[in-house]
Amino acid sequence: MRHHHEHSHHHDGHGHDHASGNLLLALVLNIGFAAIELVGGIYTNSVAILSDALHDFGDAFSLGVAWYLQKISGKPRDEYYSYGYRRFSLLGALIVSSVLLIGLALVIRESVERLLKPEVADAKGMLYLAVLGVAINGFAALRVKKGKSLNERAVYLHLLEDALGWIAVLIGSVVMLFFHLPWLDPVLSLGIATFILFNVFRNLHKVVRILLMEVPGHVQLPEFEARVRAIKEVRDIDDLHVWTLDGQNHVLTMQVIVSERLSFSALRKIKLQIRKLAQAQGIGHSTIEFCCGNENRLQQH
Repeated sequence: MRHHHEHSHHHDGHGHDHASGNLLLALVLNIGFAAIELVGGIYTNSVAILSDALHDFGDAFSLGVAWYLQKISGKPRDEYYSYGYRRFSLLGALIVSSVLLIGLALVIRESVERLLKPEVADAKGMLYLAVLGVAINGFAALRVKKGKSLNERAVYLHLLEDALGWIAVLIGSVVMLFFHLPWLDPVLSLGIATFILFNVFRNLHKVVRILLMEVPGHVQLPEFEARVRAIKEVRDIDDLHVWTLDGQNHVLTMQVIVSERLSFSALRKIKLQIRKLAQAQGIGHSTIEFCCGNENRLQQH
């Protein structure tokens, strides 16, 4: 068992470093391009590009937090955090979402003002920036797509969202080259802001559900209970709790009432069966306690 633990740790460490490297690359690209966007948005007088610049700075901040927490979350449990540091990622999600919400509120206000009093944007400058935006975000997305970690998957989807936003700006700038439509730029900005806002609220909703210790969505609790009760010596189950630390690492605690006094090996066999059922539901950490009828604890993990 000791050997298996060390082997897994080594494998996880290699994947951990690879994920950190990919996140760092995405972070550097995001910061560099956000700075280009900021200058370009002011030069072209485009609120759509300025709103995306703000979004990219928010992305860069979130990637920085994700990269930092990728390192922190790997720390083992200690006397301060008995479950380890995995929940620190939730703190990062709350900080990033709050920053994005404030920024998006400012962008929406500016876009509405521009819609009421349209200003001409430099369509040619927007077109050049849009081509650059599609290329840089597309390259970063393809690089991160190869990663195996859930963090990299989330970042890939974020970068893909950025690339799609730039495709919208590209189409808008081409239209504005041929038609005088000054209202199109703030409309695009509102569209991008609304799309991002939807995703921010969706992420916040997930974080709040995790903090409220909701049973992970993929866990079929009634099915799990039925399968445990179907084990021969199990009379009943009590005090069953399932929650997730960070949306990826799930925890279970439960009390199993057995029909009669059983040997240590018989209890161990039941425990292994229950753990297998829990693992089939994606639950990696199980604490199982046994008792016989109305008796107190017989065995504790």
